[in-house]
Amino acid sequence: MADFHTLDGFNRSVKNVLITKEEIAEAIAQAGKKIDEWYDGRPILLVSILKGSFVFMADICRAVSVPCEIGFMCAKSYYSGTVSTGVVKITMDLDQDISNYHVVIVEDIIDTGRTLNDVVKMLKARNPLSLRVVTLLDKPERRIVEFKPDLALFTIPDLFVIGYGLDCAEYFRNLPYIAEFNQDT
Repeated sequence: MADFHTLDGFNRSVKNVLITKEEIAEAIAQAGKKIDEWYDGRPILLVSILKGSFVFMADICRAVSVPCEIGFMCAKSYYSGTVSTGVVKITMDLDQDISNYHVVIVEDIIDTGRTLNDVVKMLKARNPLSLRVVTLLDKPERRIVEFKPDLALFTIPDLFVIGYGLDCAEYFRNLPYIAEFNQDT
């Protein structure tokens, strides 16, 4: 594997760009309009699943015009590798009662569906007014539990991707686009 601490190693890790920053910006603008339609002026709670969705969350928050609050959770299943461990662990939970909120989970990527399935079950048990899931990327080929987001901005093939908040061993979150990770570096 390339040494991500060097610019050359960092740059060689991008195999090819799948989704440009312009395509992401356009899709987010459309998603903001869709969320506004869903809630028609009613306040919402946007819940970001950290760490990967923090960039997406910031842009979605600015794209909606309905009043919104934000909350953060951390659910891990990848740790430092490129393959899911199959174990979902909630390492940071919301600190507010969500029973008086329309909740929109903002996720970076859904592949196996395990993480979101567990998070959605947990949050539904807290009786929100409504609960929807918006994901930047959907990878349905990898699904092992039945899970369908309410809105997926992009559907991608079964590739390991980086950029726009998504990482490999904590690197590449700062890329302004979505790229296939070059696992040969």
